[in-house]
Amino acid sequence: MQIFGLQKMTLLDYPGRVACTVFLGGCDFRCPFCHNFGLVDGTDRPQMTDGALLDFLKTRKGLLDGVAITGGEPCLQPGLYDLVSAIHDLGFSVKLDTNGCHPDMLRRLMDASLVDYVAMDIKNSPEKYAMTAGLPSLNLEPVQESMDLLMHAHAAFEFRTTVVEELHTLTDFEAIGPWIHGAPAYYLQPFVDRESVPFGGLHAPSSEALKEYADAVRPHVGKVEIRGK
Repeated sequence: MQIFGLQKMTLLDYPGRVACTVFLGGCDFRCPFCHNFGLVDGTDRPQMTDGALLDFLKTRKGLLDGVAITGGEPCLQPGLYDLVSAIHDLGFSVKLDTNGCHPDMLRRLMDASLVDYVAMDIKNSPEKYAMTAGLPSLNLEPVQESMDLLMHAHAAFEFRTTVVEELHTLTDFEAIGPWIHGAPAYYLQPFVDRESVPFGGLHAPSSEALKEYADAVRPHVGKVEIRGK
């Protein structure tokens, strides 16, 4: 498997762990606010092989205790299972970021107890999901299947939404709350503009709007927080 990026240490990407972050290429979404669009459209090139990554991790035993795997969409990669298994064999805990469109891979990893923490994106309310993902249409059944899988699994997980002023309204969060009812944690992440974002003219909502959105979801979820604001 090709590895498209490696952040050698992070205290932010994996809650409660000193971790590194591994970036895999490819995605089936085209979110206009994506920070890693070079991984999506093929602009970015591979930086190392999975073998080189595992060699790096062997030198970080005792220094790191977790590996966060992100993208792109990691579950698109057929070699993901073997990579995560090898990382676990080295003694590292694994966090997986996913858009939820590949429940078969997610289930396979979770059934084998190879994933310790999952962060699944909730792009928007169901009626605006395809638009927010940058697609003309989208079958939400796989997304729902992944949500249900997480809600009934033993692995720790969170749902999260990158909030963009031009894409989200209070009505959307009033719909998201019941949709994810019973989840242990939900994070609103205000959009941050970067050069890698494919579309210009996007903005973060105001602090007041973010609080209002969080309050709309809070009756349905164990913990709701605004992350990074």
